Amino acid sequence: MTLPTYFVSHGGGPWPWMKDQYGPAYDRLEASLKAMRHEAGERARAVLVVTSHWETPGFMVSSSSAPGMIYDYGGFPPHTYRIAYPAPGEPALARRVAGLLTAAGHPAGLDPERGFDHGTFSMLYPVYPDAAMPVVQLSLRRDLDPQAHIEAGRALAPLRDEGVLIVGSGLSYHNLRQFGAGGGAASRAFDGWLQETMALAPDARNAALLRWSDAPMARVAHPREEHLLPLMVASGAASGEPAACVYHEDDFFGSLTVSSFRFGRVGGPPPTRSTNES
Repeated sequence: MTLPTYFVSHGGGPWPWMKDQYGPAYDRLEASLKAMRHEAGERARAVLVVTSHWETPGFMVSSSSAPGMIYDYGGFPPHTYRIAYPAPGEPALARRVAGLLTAAGHPAGLDPERGFDHGTFSMLYPVYPDAAMPVVQLSLRRDLDPQAHIEAGRALAPLRDEGVLIVGSGLSYHNLRQFGAGGGAASRAFDGWLQETMALAPDARNAALLRWSDAPMARVAHPREEHLLPLMVASGAASGEPAACVYHEDDFFGSLTVSSFRFGRVGGPPPTRSTNES
């Protein structure tokens, strides 16, 4: 069975460990993440996270068998700097990922020192709270070229038939200077474009993603696009397959509109892949 791929709006900081402070603010996001585990089911044997919190000159893959923790946030309670998410890595999968990318013309290296950043461990905790599922991370390429990231997704597509769940972890709106009431209009406008784009036929979807910066309020929603680029990988890895919105709310942090998307079908026969996309 071919696994779907996902782009997840991963929320802010170490939110699963701050429910006393946030109350029900993350309930809808948490429910969507738990649903992802159900949709992947027993077919998933490992997760590849394309993380918006790791940029390198060329693609890099975390290759430790026991990744550490990276607390890449500030101003949170002391206990959030003692979080442990002891999921194992999988060096063999890391080599497979790097090999697929390199063979497709996108040289990739291995980083045995890279630990889990919060775009990985905060997002995965609701999905696999027992931390038993092996996890490998893929960096973004520092040039943030959307074409390269869509192509990287295409190169990684065979992993979906090998039990690897590909998850792009970012945010559909990421302007920290306008995070709250000031960002409401921009987040709604950009999300409206995203919803229209995800509803397109797959070839047209990927072509539109290449021109994402022409979307309404694009550079307000993403002054820098590192939290959007994981979407390109997830979409590219499901080339020829439809997208569906699996999480959406219009009052994130009071007024922001944010969404997550699934690419490919849940269950059913392997898809017929497109070979002539833009």
